[in-house]
Amino acid sequence: MEMAPEIQGNANVFKRAWSSIKGLAEKIVCKLVIGALKNAKKLGKEDPRRIVHSLKVGLAITLVSLFYYFDFLYEGFGVSAMWAVMTVVVVFEFSVGATLGRGVNRGIATLIGGALGVAAHRLASFAGDKAECIILGLSVFLIASMATFVRFFPKLKARYDYGMLIFILTFCLITVSGYREDEVIEMAHERLSTILIGGSVSVFICIFICPNWAGEDIHKLIAANIEKLGSFLEGFGDEYFKTKNEKNQENKASLDGYKSVLNSKGIEETLVNFAKWEPRHGKFRYRQPWDLYLKIGSLTRECAYRIDALNGYLSSEMQTPVEIREKIQELCTKMSSECSYALKELSIGVKTMTCSLSADPHILNAKTAAKKLKSSLKSGLWPNTDVIDIIPAATVASLLIEIVSCTVKIADSVHELASLSKFKSPNANVLPKENDQEKMTRTPSIEASHSVSISVE
Repeated sequence: MEMAPEIQGNANVFKRAWSSIKGLAEKIVCKLVIGALKNAKKLGKEDPRRIVHSLKVGLAITLVSLFYYFDFLYEGFGVSAMWAVMTVVVVFEFSVGATLGRGVNRGIATLIGGALGVAAHRLASFAGDKAECIILGLSVFLIASMATFVRFFPKLKARYDYGMLIFILTFCLITVSGYREDEVIEMAHERLSTILIGGSVSVFICIFICPNWAGEDIHKLIAANIEKLGSFLEGFGDEYFKTKNEKNQENKASLDGYKSVLNSKGIEETLVNFAKWEPRHGKFRYRQPWDLYLKIGSLTRECAYRIDALNGYLSSEMQTPVEIREKIQELCTKMSSECSYALKELSIGVKTMTCSLSADPHILNAKTAAKKLKSSLKSGLWPNTDVIDIIPAATVASLLIEIVSCTVKIADSVHELASLSKFKSPNANVLPKENDQEKMTRTPSIEASHSVSISVE
């Protein structure tokens, strides 16, 4: 009876400890589950195409899995049917161009690698059992070494790197397996057949069920980047020439959209590489000048770097006296606003694939203002003024002049793109609807959607 209170106390302590542990575990699980659901919802909202793409991959894998579910299909291919499933997993990418590129690379590489593997096996078999393994080993060494070296060529690496990997893998598998397996031709045939089936299913579903075109994505991305530069320049003039007390942090934060342009080189090159694999679709013709998109993207980043330097003066601690800024305010504001109008007109022209003629007058006005500002700076705008006070204003003026030059280059490249792509002539009576323009402006998380896998299955 004396031990009862002690036992009861220990039981209460155990219950409290268990309740604490259980409550903590429930909180952790709830937090993880709720967090995962929120992230999934966010990803789906950013780009609904991700959900559709996931369903398409699931459908393709289910279709090729039928080789295992039905005996009459399994008997024709056996264990090699698994290569069809593996092909879908590694070939099916987000965009049509990426899927076609991987599919063609895998199919051709498997064909060539299998053919060379069979040839090496046949050649080695004539040398006798003792020399056969030596010849096969040398062939594997030479072919793998040469193919690996070829992968260092930049142009080949950009488009055919995955194919070279599959070529090495297929050649080695066929050659090495052939040393222990007599039916080497049948093995190569089964593998090639299943890979072609898996690749064909992937390409068919990717093209004909809610396709995602890399060509459209790079087109929208370039147009959106040009528009972001125009949006910054639209608000820069008024924001810079305000006094420190008049400046609004919210307005300044809204000018930071251009920063995504600075790091757009990688995704632009990836999308252009994928777009080159795609057939004609929509308004995009055969032999679309995709490399010109890279040129426009490069010029856009060049302008964005100037803008980034310009942006530093909005929050600079070194405030230029008002009387110094007033002497360049009119011309600087003129250059900024005119370049903004020109860039936005060019952006709309690219989005709607129409020849933008209204940008040229704005560019002419910006060039005229830049010439006047240059002449004013040479004649000495600020006599008897401290050099330290002049430097920030002179730097801003110089950057704006450079931005005018960048805008001219962008306009020339866009006009060249319009000519080569045969953009339609503008129709003043037909203006893009607001909803259509919002839809065309949207470039949903292209970086994440077009991730490139370099793993080899």
